[in-house]
Amino acid sequence: MSLTRRRFAALLGAGAAGSLAVGCSGPAADGAPGPVATDGGPRVLRYGSDPSQVAELHRPAGAAHGVVVVLHGGFWRAEYDLSLGRPLARDLAGRGWAALNVEYRRVGDGGGVPATLDDVSAAIDLLGRAGLGGGPVVALGHSAGGQLAVWAAGRRRPGRWAEAAVGVTHAVAQAGVLDLRAAAERGLGGGAVQAFLGGDPGQVPQAYAVADPTAGVPLDVPVWCVHGRDDTTVPLAQSQAYVGAATAAGARAELVEVPGDHFALIDTTSAAWARTVEVLEGIERA
Repeated sequence: MSLTRRRFAALLGAGAAGSLAVGCSGPAADGAPGPVATDGGPRVLRYGSDPSQVAELHRPAGAAHGVVVVLHGGFWRAEYDLSLGRPLARDLAGRGWAALNVEYRRVGDGGGVPATLDDVSAAIDLLGRAGLGGGPVVALGHSAGGQLAVWAAGRRRPGRWAEAAVGVTHAVAQAGVLDLRAAAERGLGGGAVQAFLGGDPGQVPQAYAVADPTAGVPLDVPVWCVHGRDDTTVPLAQSQAYVGAATAAGARAELVEVPGDHFALIDTTSAAWARTVEVLEGIERA
C-alpha cells in the first residue's frame, strides 16, 4: 500500500478526526491571475474572502491542451483539503494540461449546500479571468469531488448558478458519490451526505434535487465514471446507477471500471490513474 493510500485509509478509518491545514504554500495568494512559471510552482488565486476560497493554478510548459479543474474528495468535510489534489494537478500539468486545483468551504468550515456549490462555481469562473476558458474545460473529481464535478457540468441550468461565466465541457468522476439518495440511505461516510445537504431526502428534498447528480440527468455534457472494482468506501454501484440513469435519459455517460480500491484512482503511479489519463487524452483528441 502506498504512503498516499495509507494516509487516506487511516484518516477514513479514524472518522477523519485529524486536521489538514489548507495548503497555500509557494507563491503568495493572489487576487489576479497571471503567467505562472512552471518551475516556480502554482499561482494561488482567490475567489472570495474566506481562507478556503482559493485555488492553485498549474500551467504546462507549452500551450495547454485545455483545463482540468481538480476537485478533491473527503466526504465534503473540512478535515480534508486541496493537498489531496496537488499530485494530480502536477501530473496533469506535466502532460500538457492547465490544472486548477480547487479548495472550497466544507462541512465544519462554513460549507454544505449551497455554500460549497457556490464556491465550486466561483472557482471555475476564475478560468475566464485567467484566459483559460476557451478550450475544453474538464471537471475531474474524486469521491465527493466526483459529485461536485458532475454537478458543475450542469450548473448553468436555470436557477442560482445560471449566470456562471465558464461552462464545463466534460466531467470525469473518480469513484464519485453520484446517487446522493442511495448514499444517504446506505450511510456512506458515516452520515456525510446528510451533513452536506442538511438532512435526509425527506427533510430537505430541494437540496437533494439541486445537488444530486442522478437527479440531474440528462446533462448535455459527456460524463465518464471511473471506478475501482475493489472500492469499499464508495461502492461501484454508485457509478453504475448514475451511468444507467444518464444513458436511459439520452445522455452520454460511460462507466470505466479499473483495478484497485478507492484510493488507487488518485495514486498517479497506478493503473487506475493511467486509465483516467487515457480518458483525458481521448477528450484532447476529439
